[in-house]
Amino acid sequence: MADGSWGPAALRTPLLRFPFLTMATGHCNGACSRRAISSFSSSPNTNAPPSLLVFSGGTAFNGVIEELKKLTTRVAHVLPVSDDGGSTAEIVRVLGGPAVGDIRSRCLRLSDESTSEALAVRRLLGHRLSLDASEAKTEWYEIVEGEHYLWNGVSQPYRETIRAFLVYFQNQILRRSNESFCFSNGSIGNFFFAGARIFFQSLDAAIFLFSRVSEIPTESLVLPVISTNDRLTLGCELWDGTIIRGQNEISHPSNGCTEPINKDCTSTTALPSRIKRVFYMSSEGSNLLHEVFPAANPRVLEQLGKVDCIVYAMGSLFTSICPSLVLHGIGEAIASRSIPKVLLLNGSHDRETTGLSASGFVSAITDALNQTYGDPGRSLKKLPSDYINSLLVPRDGQVTVDVHHLADQGIFHVVTVDSVHVPKVGTIFDPKCLIKALADLISAHKDSMLHPKAI
Repeated sequence: MADGSWGPAALRTPLLRFPFLTMATGHCNGACSRRAISSFSSSPNTNAPPSLLVFSGGTAFNGVIEELKKLTTRVAHVLPVSDDGGSTAEIVRVLGGPAVGDIRSRCLRLSDESTSEALAVRRLLGHRLSLDASEAKTEWYEIVEGEHYLWNGVSQPYRETIRAFLVYFQNQILRRSNESFCFSNGSIGNFFFAGARIFFQSLDAAIFLFSRVSEIPTESLVLPVISTNDRLTLGCELWDGTIIRGQNEISHPSNGCTEPINKDCTSTTALPSRIKRVFYMSSEGSNLLHEVFPAANPRVLEQLGKVDCIVYAMGSLFTSICPSLVLHGIGEAIASRSIPKVLLLNGSHDRETTGLSASGFVSAITDALNQTYGDPGRSLKKLPSDYINSLLVPRDGQVTVDVHHLADQGIFHVVTVDSVHVPKVGTIFDPKCLIKALADLISAHKDSMLHPKAI
């Protein structure tokens, strides 16, 4: 087994090579999508594609990333660092620190695919080990030793850089002799990320390294909503007073199972009551139910003040989206902007949102940003329309679109977007049509700013 000298060696490896109610309906095809997207580059009123900030988790929004790249790469992807399931859970259990799974997933989706080497790096960092613990451990040793076929096509500089931090990760595990690490279903990208984070003692530095190794466009930002080197635990309070600790327990209890997660509401037992709020809990000491208030990443607050559009992506509402919204300063920053603020409504229910209507999604986001049910001294009194002014809805989705309640909330712009049905997932947005609808919305807002109507 290689020794820990690989960690510092990575620093010597060159990295830089690297007011009426409207219910609109949107139909699209490839041509109209291209026209909408090209309008940004051809318009005499703007020299740059639009800039977006997207609140999302690590899974649902990934399916539209490739289409989004055709519109713009000027996107700040804001992700939570509180996921405690799957491969991430084992890393956090043994080595501590924030959860990196969602960040790794988004970085891989944004990574370069233009060369054979870029594809080889993506395959390596996107690889998962066998579900069988013994087979997984054997395969992991082959990868760490540089003998696995996944290294084929990866040049020496990249090989040395990536392997350095995989070896460093392995050394950190070996130093915890009182813990037995399970490699089952382990993500090589997560292991690389964790090794870099521990070596640099910085999550931001690890993201920078991963971004350069996978050649993510420099204008695409992957931002943890909380910049920390510590473990974070998400909690939730139900309306019946029940407190649930841990994102995995809230969203999809697995009873320690390492198999891939299924978030379909029919695959898990129902919650005894609807979710009232999510919050962060202490990860240390004896009082593990104690609420804590971590600070929002200053870079997220900075981007909120600069972008052309804010998007609340589809995904797990309370465990993927709301953890990024309950932090002090996020609500104030969003409410202060007069730009499109768009909710992409889920096409299917999950355990967290069973029975929730579109206006219920809006209320949950508003309550999170206002911190309505938290510390009274921190709560805001903003209206739903201060945070959301447009809804994009997948056609034939499960979530009831109660337009009159949305109007009562001050939200009048609701656009139905073509959808597709995916087995075991349900109804999701057609990616091309979704990005066209988003492009049209941003373009219309820019036109209204350049040519305001006379009063």
